[in-house]
Amino acid sequence: MRYPSGHPRRPRLRAAAVVCAAVAVAGPAPAAAWATAPQTPARAPAPAPSPDPFDGLAPDRIADKAVDATRSADSLRMTGRVVADGQRLDVDFSVDDRGSCKGRVGIDDGTAELRRLDGITYMKGDEAFWRTSMTSQGVPESRIAPVIELIQGRWLKIAPGQAGSGDLSEVCDLDSLLDGLGKDGSDRAGLTRGPDAEVDGTPVATLVEKDGDETTTVSVAQEGEPYVREVVRTGGDEPGTMTLSDFDRPVKVTAPPAGETVDLSRLDPGSPV
Repeated sequence: MRYPSGHPRRPRLRAAAVVCAAVAVAGPAPAAAWATAPQTPARAPAPAPSPDPFDGLAPDRIADKAVDATRSADSLRMTGRVVADGQRLDVDFSVDDRGSCKGRVGIDDGTAELRRLDGITYMKGDEAFWRTSMTSQGVPESRIAPVIELIQGRWLKIAPGQAGSGDLSEVCDLDSLLDGLGKDGSDRAGLTRGPDAEVDGTPVATLVEKDGDETTTVSVAQEGEPYVREVVRTGGDEPGTMTLSDFDRPVKVTAPPAGETVDLSRLDPGSPV
């Protein structure tokens, strides 16, 4: 069973693309390569609501309902950890179907805040974030230092048509994020139903898929809309966890003060950001 589209991509020279790597997803879980992500503690089984909304449904039919409900959401929040090419990426990101989004991305020891509204993206990273993202691409210090000096403590403003704007428009496009959600129904054939549980106090049914020594567990809400609430992958080379929440809640984004921004056009054409 496959979830939000994309494959783990090596962070490119534009630091904006780090966000894409962080929220891109691969395989059956809504997160990219999760190697070395912390294991989720085992949870005690929880009783299903009475009556069980999925009583009598085969696992693939429960998956169908989860796919339809999640794809119909007007907004959502995703939180979790991603590791791409040995870099740890932590995500806390909200997006709606109008192209607005906001959140934070952590890359190794650095963090950056992201805002997007009216087609304009703003990114504010600390020195560790910018340095790590550029160093990982082999950018020489002679190029890194001037960029950091210019944008340190300020928001990088990326307008439509500028480098990185296309990547970020996809990140902040809910339809794009969910584009691959459940497209291939044949992926659901091997699902089994696991023990019921809870995610953030919401009772969930669990759907389990095994592939060699890798196990993916998808939690589907048993109360309200049957949204996908959590995906946990254990074993294999890419263990990790991603949680979805705040469905259909407004994503309120405000632009930072103009005096605190730096337009991308002020950077050299060859800049790695």
